[in-house]
Amino acid sequence: MTWLSCMSPLPGAARHLVCFPHAGGSASVFRSWGAAFTGTEVHAVCYPGRAERAAEPYATGVRELAAGAARAIGALADRPVTLFGHSMGAWVAFETARLLERDGVPVSHLIVSSAHAPQTQMAPGNAFGVRGDLSEEALAAALVSLGGTDPELLAHPVLLKLFFPYVAADLRICWEYTCRPGAPLDCPITSIVADSDPLVSRDDATAWSRQTRGAYGSRAVGGGHFYLIERPPLALVQELLSPQAALSRR
Repeated sequence: MTWLSCMSPLPGAARHLVCFPHAGGSASVFRSWGAAFTGTEVHAVCYPGRAERAAEPYATGVRELAAGAARAIGALADRPVTLFGHSMGAWVAFETARLLERDGVPVSHLIVSSAHAPQTQMAPGNAFGVRGDLSEEALAAALVSLGGTDPELLAHPVLLKLFFPYVAADLRICWEYTCRPGAPLDCPITSIVADSDPLVSRDDATAWSRQTRGAYGSRAVGGGHFYLIERPPLALVQELLSPQAALSRR
C-alpha cells in the first residue's frame, strides 16, 4: 500500500509539495513536476484501484482517501509541507489538511485548483458536473468534452474497460461527498481558477476564503477545467511555495 510517489527524490530539500490528482487521475499526472521546483521535493498521492495499486479496492469516500494520505504525509513533517489538489483532489487535500492540523502536523499552504469550495457540497450532488452512473461511452465522452481525457480512448474498447471502473468510482465519491462543519484551517489557502472552466467560476473558488483563518489568495490562469494537463502552473506554484508568497488579506 503506497500512498505517496516521489518522482525525483531530493534529500536536502527545504520543503515538501504533495499533489493530489483529479477524479480518474493518478500520480503520473505530476510526473514532470519533480524536477521543476527549486529546493522542493515533490510527492504525488497514489489513489487505490489504479496504476501500481490496481489490485486494491477503490476508495469509498473523500475522507477515506484523506485518511490514507494524512498518515503518509505525517512522515514528511520534518520540513514544511504544502498541499496542492486539482478538482476532486482539492477536496481530498482539504480533508487531509484538516486531519493533519487536528493531529498537530502543520500545513504550510493549501493550494486548490479548479474546485468549488467544500462547503458548497453540503448535500450529495456533483459539483464537477458528471455523474458516476453513466454508461462507459457516455462517461468517457463527458470527460473528453471537459478536456481531461484523450479522445482516442473512445476508439479503444479494451482501454475504456480498464479506465471506466476507477473513474466511475471517483465520480461516485464526488457525488456522495458532503463537507462536515468544522473550524477553519490555520494554514493559508490559495485558489486557482481557469478563465474558461465551465464548471468552476471565480466566485465558486473565492468561497474557499471561508475555510481558513489565515491568509487567502486567488489566482487566475488561462484554460479550461483541466488546464494543468496541457499547461502545468509550475511558475505559479513555485511562487506560492515561497515563504514570502504574496496573498491578499481579507
